[in-house]
Amino acid sequence: MTNTAETPANDEEDDWEREPDPSDSLRTFGAVAQALREHAGLSRAEFAEIVRFSKHTVESVERGRRMPDEAYVERGEGATGNTGALREGAKYLTRRDPGIAAWFRQWARLEKKATILCTYECRLVPGLLQSRGYAQTAFENRLPPLSDGSVEAQLTARLERQKIIRAHPNTEFSFIIEEHVIRRRLGGDDVAREQLDLLLELAALRNVCIQIMPIDTEVHAGLDGPISVLELPDGKRLAYSEGQENGRLIADPKEVAVLHQRYATLRSQALNPLDSVGLLNRIRGAL
Repeated sequence: MTNTAETPANDEEDDWEREPDPSDSLRTFGAVAQALREHAGLSRAEFAEIVRFSKHTVESVERGRRMPDEAYVERGEGATGNTGALREGAKYLTRRDPGIAAWFRQWARLEKKATILCTYECRLVPGLLQSRGYAQTAFENRLPPLSDGSVEAQLTARLERQKIIRAHPNTEFSFIIEEHVIRRRLGGDDVAREQLDLLLELAALRNVCIQIMPIDTEVHAGLDGPISVLELPDGKRLAYSEGQENGRLIADPKEVAVLHQRYATLRSQALNPLDSVGLLNRIRGAL
């Protein structure tokens, strides 16, 4: 289950909070939840008041459009007679997109809606820019080791996700990558060549800007780690923070503003796009 934000006094639900493609388990859970509510003689509005979520959220859960969080399930149990059905059913809830980490799915969905998408990476090449060989190597280096099936599922999902760059030519994609990430020969020389060739190919697109943060820089606004920020068509800004085996969608305007400020500063500190392409070409030529 996800820690879906409560909306106690608002019948509107942000579209980015919805599940992109409901799974059978979500639909089944929603149908059971609706049947229990109706059996208890409660309208959606009455049930919403009891569980302290909006009527719209209740409708979304019952239609299998939204993953309920633990608070929703527990309060729903109390409102429908504590049968245990909701609590037990929640254990088997799943989403689609098995190749995408659970904590990242919401952000991956938002990427498809964004008008501006900005990514700073200091660990590895950003997922949207990874070549097949680089992505496969990254998955094969995971610990504990992934099964062959999991590697293939995650590789397929990543390559599918990358299609957004060419499918959304009006979206601005900005990437800042640390020079040491580019110089690391993850997977060997052949993989490194393939990766550099792809970076140069993507950098030539009008909607893509790739900048390299040089190793010898004396100032750096991104010392706290990776940054992902985006802007939606309505002007709403969101951010994403990822760590070891977890990630967090950031919607608080103050937090988001700080990350946008840091990213803007990083752009001024990194090599400009032309010089970045020149550095990529020199590294590629040395392989």
